[in-house]
Amino acid sequence: MLDESLLDTPEALAEADRRALLRGAAEAGARVRTAARHAAEAGVHDLKPDGRPRAILIAGPGAAATCVADLLGTLAGAGSPVTRLAPTGVAPAAGALRWELPGWAGSVDLLLITTPDGTEPGLSLLAEQAYRRGCTVVAVAPTRSPLTEAVDGAHGLFVPMATAPYEHDEPLAASAPGVLWALLTPLLAILDRTGLLSAPPEALEKVADRLDQVAERCGPAVATYSNPAKTLASELADSLPVIWTEGTSAGPAGRRFAAALAELAGRPALVSELPEALAEHNALLAGPLAASADPDDFFRDRVDEAPALHARVVLLRDRPIGGLTAAPTARDLALSHDTPISELEPEEGGELETLAELIAMTDFAAVYLALASGA
Repeated sequence: MLDESLLDTPEALAEADRRALLRGAAEAGARVRTAARHAAEAGVHDLKPDGRPRAILIAGPGAAATCVADLLGTLAGAGSPVTRLAPTGVAPAAGALRWELPGWAGSVDLLLITTPDGTEPGLSLLAEQAYRRGCTVVAVAPTRSPLTEAVDGAHGLFVPMATAPYEHDEPLAASAPGVLWALLTPLLAILDRTGLLSAPPEALEKVADRLDQVAERCGPAVATYSNPAKTLASELADSLPVIWTEGTSAGPAGRRFAAALAELAGRPALVSELPEALAEHNALLAGPLAASADPDDFFRDRVDEAPALHARVVLLRDRPIGGLTAAPTARDLALSHDTPISELEPEEGGELETLAELIAMTDFAAVYLALASGA
């Protein structure tokens, strides 16, 4: 059950936020600036690559590495394929995870290692393996972690992860807002130098400014009725989020939202891109999860029995490709099944800015849902 009164009580939100998730979301802009500074101090802007790498390989644990790979692959396009190296192991513990380079990896490829931990022996072994194969190695991880020595030994580039003092007390959630921007920002700067995407310092500053603007609109002191993130959290209280995305940048933002809902709020979600989502989820919206499928039982015990779970469409939109949009058809399909729909669309701006806004707004919503539901 969602405690909606908590959403409009900043002091109670702060007390419930034992993992500093809300603070991380609010400080996302500052995290981008710090991470960009760390990248500059590490010498990223002085790099003179011989050319574009044949492929980008990304390794790291959890949802953070998955999201970084998804975002970089979307932004880079077809310039060089971006592949995440999925770990193997008997448990998700740092000491149990192992990574392997594909057989074709060699001197024309770039290995990016991203981790909010840095103690994983498997990542250190991967850096050594990449060095033997001739791959260029770049790592973003906490400073003075064991991975630092491994990357130095592989003659790679190490960029200290931008962390906050309050994050040193306990392990970080992979989907925490601050973790994403601390890992992603230096890699954007590096791929800008290789020519795979455009993320110069002025573009990263615009991203930080956009994140600050979202924090002003979605912060804990802003009441629910004028706060889009709190409103979305309230709307998803007893719902199964069915996340539909439209536009290049909205796809990874929707997948990031689903991962954050699962890890931070303990809520399942489905995600798909328009227009294919209309066919994929048509039967779902017409089935037992439809809002009209199971009318509220008059005799249900409203104290001891939770309300039935029904689908709610969350439409995340960026600029439609070629001006074509499936949004009207999506709205018609949802309403034809009595399924409520929530919509988020960023303000005008560059691709990085609109992507940052969608991620920031959904991050705030996931955090509010987690705090108000006691997750």
